[in-house]
Amino acid sequence: MTKLKTLAFATVAMLALGSAAAKADLVFATDAAPYPPFTSQNAAGEWEGWEEDVMQAMCKEMNEKCTHVAIAWDGIIPALLEKKFDGIMGSMSITPKRAEQINFSNMYYNSASVIIGPKSDDKDISPAHFKGKTIGVQGATTHAAYTEKYFVPAGAVSKSYAGQDEANADLAAGRIDYVQADGVTLQAFLDSDAGKCCEVKGAVPVDVEVLGPGVGVGLRKEDTELLDRVNKAIKALADKGIFEELTHKWKLDGMLILPPKG
Repeated sequence: MTKLKTLAFATVAMLALGSAAAKADLVFATDAAPYPPFTSQNAAGEWEGWEEDVMQAMCKEMNEKCTHVAIAWDGIIPALLEKKFDGIMGSMSITPKRAEQINFSNMYYNSASVIIGPKSDDKDISPAHFKGKTIGVQGATTHAAYTEKYFVPAGAVSKSYAGQDEANADLAAGRIDYVQADGVTLQAFLDSDAGKCCEVKGAVPVDVEVLGPGVGVGLRKEDTELLDRVNKAIKALADKGIFEELTHKWKLDGMLILPPKG
């Protein structure tokens, strides 16, 4: 009987330790819709992409085991504030409006916001040129905010989508005239069979207030210790050249602005 009690106690202790270990893992949310080449799930349900690799490298620097979880983009900040996960690592641009609710790490990449449309000789992306045209954007993004600020007042129609892939599909089908989004993820679409219809019309003029200075990890205001650890990990990856290695792996050389070394 004593042996049974000892065994039972040991089992409970092991379960408690296992639970504590699970709680020590960090969970970062990203968009539920595919966002290649940054984050997407393969046929086996495994996460892959440049940003997934950066997250794993960052967590290795912090001596943490990390996983991605899929969350609908328009509810991702509320879900973070409700403590459903530890942070957002899903190509979220740093903006003043978002920074009112959450903290951001230092920038870990930046890229241009571009307009794509059907192949033609027309490369005019001035606001007046979009009068009467429909521009597809993913909702609750900096690109949607940019379209609302510059193109809608000039007479364009902004059509919002839950995921970038839905906007791209409507463009390919001719249901909308243009799409505005991150140039890197749109290039992945243009390189696909579905995207052969279209081309880059141009990069929109930079407005840092709307588009932000780059992409950062989103964290709760109170999680200052985690913010410090994440920033130190980002710096370490930059100094070790890990960002360049992963950028080369995913064939994104010259397409991203990366954190400086030193």
